[in-house]
Amino acid sequence: MHLTNTITEYGFISKFFHWSTALLLIIQIPLGFYLVDLDFGKTRIDIENIHVIIGLSIFYLVILRLLNNFLNPTPKIITSSFFGQKFIAKLNHVLLYLSVLTITISGILKKLFNGEKLNFFFKDIQIQDNFDLADQFYDIHILANYTLIGLISLHILAVIVHRYIFKENILKKML
Repeated sequence: MHLTNTITEYGFISKFFHWSTALLLIIQIPLGFYLVDLDFGKTRIDIENIHVIIGLSIFYLVILRLLNNFLNPTPKIITSSFFGQKFIAKLNHVLLYLSVLTITISGILKKLFNGEKLNFFFKDIQIQDNFDLADQFYDIHILANYTLIGLISLHILAVIVHRYIFKENILKKML
C-alpha cells in the first residue's frame, strides 16, 4: 500500500483520514441526538464534554485532510456512468467538508456565546455571553447536522449504486 495517493487509488494517509472521520461521525451523530434529550446535570455535562472533544477531533482531522488533499491530489474519477457524475461527486465532497466545518464552528460559537469556556487549539477561550446569538448558532448547528446526515447518506448511496447498478467497485479505491 502506498503512503500517498496514486492516479487510481487512495494512499494510506487519505484512507486513514477518511475512515477515522467516518468512525468518529458514527459515534458523534447519535451522541448529539442523545445529548439533546438529556436534562441539565452531571451526565449531560460529561456527555457534552465528550461530544466537544470528538467534534474538535473531527474538525482537526478535516483540516489535516484538506491539507493532505491540497498536497496529495486525489485519484482521478475514471467512471463514466452518466453525464455530470464527476461534478456531483466533487460537489458532494465539498459540501461534506463545508457541513463538518459549519457544524464545528457553529458549535464552538454556540458554547462561547452561552458564556462557556472552550479549549481550542490548546488555548482556553471565553467571550462575552450573548444568548440570542448562541440560539442562532445552535440553529445553524442543527441544520448543518441534518445536512451532513443527508450528504453522508448520498455518499453511501452512491457507492451502493455504483456497485450494484453500474457494476463499478469504487469503494475498493478507499479500502
